Amino acid sequence: MSTLFVKLLLTPKRHFCKLNVQLGVMGVQMSVNPAKVLTCIQCGKCTGSCPESGRTPFNVRMIVRKRQFQRAVEEAIPWYCTSCGACSLRCPRDVKPSEVIIDVRSALVEDGDVPATIQKALENTFVQKNPWGRSRAKRGEWCEKVDIDIPHVSETTSKRLLFTCCIQAYDPRCMVIPANIARILHKGGFEFGVLGEEESCCGNEIRRIGETGLFEELMEENIANFREYGVKEIIALSPHCMNTLANEYGPLGIRVSHYSEIVAAMIREGSLSLTGSFDKKVIYHDPCFLGKQNNIFDEPRSMLKAVPGLNLLEFSRSRETSLCCEGGGGRMFYEAEGAYERNSEVRVREAIERGADLIATSCPFCVMTLEDPATEKGLAVKEVSEILMEVLG
Repeated sequence: MSTLFVKLLLTPKRHFCKLNVQLGVMGVQMSVNPAKVLTCIQCGKCTGSCPESGRTPFNVRMIVRKRQFQRAVEEAIPWYCTSCGACSLRCPRDVKPSEVIIDVRSALVEDGDVPATIQKALENTFVQKNPWGRSRAKRGEWCEKVDIDIPHVSETTSKRLLFTCCIQAYDPRCMVIPANIARILHKGGFEFGVLGEEESCCGNEIRRIGETGLFEELMEENIANFREYGVKEIIALSPHCMNTLANEYGPLGIRVSHYSEIVAAMIREGSLSLTGSFDKKVIYHDPCFLGKQNNIFDEPRSMLKAVPGLNLLEFSRSRETSLCCEGGGGRMFYEAEGAYERNSEVRVREAIERGADLIATSCPFCVMTLEDPATEKGLAVKEVSEILMEVLG
């Protein structure tokens, strides 16, 4: 048993996060430049673009202002942030307000001032390498639901790794996504492998919660596996994983793609045949981590447009201005206080108004947040791969 784990067991619960920060922060640095914060002109574009502003007590402009003057921020406020990135996208001075929020959270984490549900997610990740605390030995269990042999990445010639999101690995609703994508890639003759139980959480949400030390541990473990097995390419099934692996793991020297980029190219090149018919009106929801933060807008749409009979609709707020579903930034593990209409409910209402038969998206977080309010209104929610499976030749 490691010395760190022994210390964890003997450390009061309140100080778990502080312990990790003290022991873990070596190579990962917060991207907030104090000088940059001082350049904020308080124009309000960050708050004006924020999906939480005006609906909750969260005001990102005010938090940046308090950081300028080193004033305290009320403990509950930073946890409303969904890390959608809209504020950083629209900041004219490149202050990166979303990173300022992570910095504020990091200070709260270091002091142990975190909501109990967030604390539990961090502890689960430390022990089982996933925020839900499911057995690590069962991370590759979804492979058993697929009627094809999926090799370990070390056994492949291409050394292409299919990297599975924690939600997709453990949640019964989303477990179908990696299974579907595996079948689709196999059908198109695309070789890939998996890490199975050796795979750890990518750490995207952990970093955004502010636990930098734990994020670094996850990153180092995943990178060690990539190098040990000679991984040359990573196909991420979640935009959250893709974002972290591509943008926050440093110079990996490994190509990282979202699965939609690969499958869209396969359809375009003719290696995948969509022969069935899907005669429905489908409205596409852009995930923040895929769209706003990584400019992948066209690939999911091109897949949907290739489906015979499908009528693709658009939300009034789409692409760069897509309305965040409120699932990111740790919000999967934190229920905001106060009664207000959730963005997922707004999305569902507009989908119905536009005559959609179902909402399609390419992110498991969005599937999870949109599905409950959609089901209540009699509207279906599907991940794009689920639609493709219905028409795959």
